Amino acid sequence: GETPAHIGGTTLFGDNVEDEWFIVYLVREITREFPGLAARIDDNDGEFLLIEAADFLPKWLNPENSENRVFFYKGELHIIPLSETSEQDWDLSAPCPTIPEALALLSTRSEEFLAAEPIRAAVYKRIDGYPEKIQASLHRAHCYLPPGIVAVLRQRPSLVAAAVQAFYLRDPGDLRACRRPFRTFPADQRVMALVTFTRCLYAQLVQQKFVADRRSGYTLPAPSHPQYRAYELGMKLAHGFEILCSKSSKVAPDAKRNVLSGPLWERFLRSLKEKDYFKGEMEGSAKYLELLHMAEDHFQQSVDVPESSVEVSPGDEILTLLQTTSIDLEEFEREAACLPPEDDDSWLDITPDALDQMLKEARRETIPSTNEEEQKYDLEAVAESMKAFVSKVSTHEGAEMPW
Repeated sequence: GETPAHIGGTTLFGDNVEDEWFIVYLVREITREFPGLAARIDDNDGEFLLIEAADFLPKWLNPENSENRVFFYKGELHIIPLSETSEQDWDLSAPCPTIPEALALLSTRSEEFLAAEPIRAAVYKRIDGYPEKIQASLHRAHCYLPPGIVAVLRQRPSLVAAAVQAFYLRDPGDLRACRRPFRTFPADQRVMALVTFTRCLYAQLVQQKFVADRRSGYTLPAPSHPQYRAYELGMKLAHGFEILCSKSSKVAPDAKRNVLSGPLWERFLRSLKEKDYFKGEMEGSAKYLELLHMAEDHFQQSVDVPESSVEVSPGDEILTLLQTTSIDLEEFEREAACLPPEDDDSWLDITPDALDQMLKEARRETIPSTNEEEQKYDLEAVAESMKAFVSKVSTHEGAEMPW
């Protein structure tokens, strides 16, 4: 359409919001490095950069009129005001600018639209410290793993994320592949290795209680064993890798499976459930499955995905790597004998004092004034203000707080 040439992308950041802010940092740096580019970024909450700076936004800015107004340009945050796209400054129902309109304004008068200093400070605070902060968010731990997984992670360290996610979000169906001796990563041969996680992935793996099925072959030593944690981590990670491989289309070659395993299908299915397409039928019942197959057929006919753009599933990638990578068990064992020490994970435990400090900092951020006199609350004034608030007529947007 009218939108000029551009690059776009989507990331599933899961539970790790810090990954999202790292992307904000990257996007900002790209616009600084290439001054001709403007970038906008949002997530499932909408304009989350504005949410971060909610305490400092102008009153006219609301979720309905904020689309295509917030951009990174030349490494700085810009907000296109209402008066540029509306006859009246306070026409809150004014339409959002189109992308071409917004870009034309940015390229000619960007200095006028620089976001207010407190707004920029609130957003930049979240991305402060990168790129050095990347190293601080990693955690290296010893894991007792099948040599196949060690070889795969050596080639593609980022596959650890897919494996942790597969374990962390497992359902009873996923565990079917783990109720027998593992086909891809049997437990009979294992070596100690140093695996790099993000702190979020490490915490997800460590904090879940899990007992492996006896038939899987994955047994653990007594909890008092010095390497107990490494055995437990390796067992959980191996389950994640085995689940990924059991879902691979190479294991069950079926073109239909590929189309029905992407985020697009998941979104479509979620939308069907929200619209009560299954009419309250129990999941797994004959009627439910009949409706599900109809939906799958319709989805396949509607989505004609070109072969080149089908994303390779992590399971397929792992199996391909296993076929093309040589596994030298002796070399792995030699390396295991002189592994560097693992990182201290005491950051998982938050003391009451540390929690108090976090809450104080969060509170300090939400109270713009640090004047002690202003923070000594007069109880009568608070009571009067409360009465005024309760008696205030509210609108569909809520009540304005009578400060």
